[in-house]
Amino acid sequence: MRFRKIHGAGNDFVFPAIDPGSERDWAKEAQRLCARRTGVGADGLVVTRLVTSTPAVLEVACFNADGSVATMCGNALRCAAWAALQDHGFTEMTLRMAGVEHQAVVSDDGVWVTAEIGAVEPRCLRAMVNDRPTWFDSAYTGTEHVVAMVDDVDAIDAEFVGRLVRHHSELAPLGTNVNFVQPVGAQALKIRTYERGVEAETLSCGSGAVAAVVIATLRGLVVPRPVTVHTRSGEPLTVRPHDSRPHRTQWVGGPVTYTFEGALA
Repeated sequence: MRFRKIHGAGNDFVFPAIDPGSERDWAKEAQRLCARRTGVGADGLVVTRLVTSTPAVLEVACFNADGSVATMCGNALRCAAWAALQDHGFTEMTLRMAGVEHQAVVSDDGVWVTAEIGAVEPRCLRAMVNDRPTWFDSAYTGTEHVVAMVDDVDAIDAEFVGRLVRHHSELAPLGTNVNFVQPVGAQALKIRTYERGVEAETLSCGSGAVAAVVIATLRGLVVPRPVTVHTRSGEPLTVRPHDSRPHRTQWVGGPVTYTFEGALA
């Protein structure tokens, strides 16, 4: 089985090349291939299937490193769009993930996909962060996210605090992705994200960047125009409202990098 390794602003994925009609236990493959020390190493495994060429529609399945299914992964969708350009020549397409359709555009200024905004709940959880009681707001962006606004994201032990909040009893049984966000101007944020399913801090998170902008806008910390979200990788993501439905859909865009390809025994 041949594969490609692709990352979106540091959020990395294995893309296996599959034969039409082939069946595999992709959850188990994700656990095997995503292991950092014994596998290829990645945050997730992404399987794509071309549905139609006119219009361009692809089915995208994303399996987290622990084998669980991601209902929404913005960077996986962005990487899938980049791969679709290489494989099929598409620059605009529809990507279906977990039954939800996302628009995707590959352009000179990056790879962009849409994220749908669901329920937003201010102050859903209070927890201690660096010995300070801190409120977390929740925002559903195709998957569960909580966001804490902090003074200095670099001072946060994102692994330790993120794991505690991700498994908090008030968020059971699904748990959540956990974001620590620092405003750095009217149009910029810094973010660190502990991702459910990866069970670690990742270098960037597309749906988390959207959740951060939604909550920062709700709190009046940024203006809902294009907002630059500075990720742990150093490669920023940009979040901007969709022109025709700005209150329920956001675009998230940024760089996608082809890393390498190989073959698995």
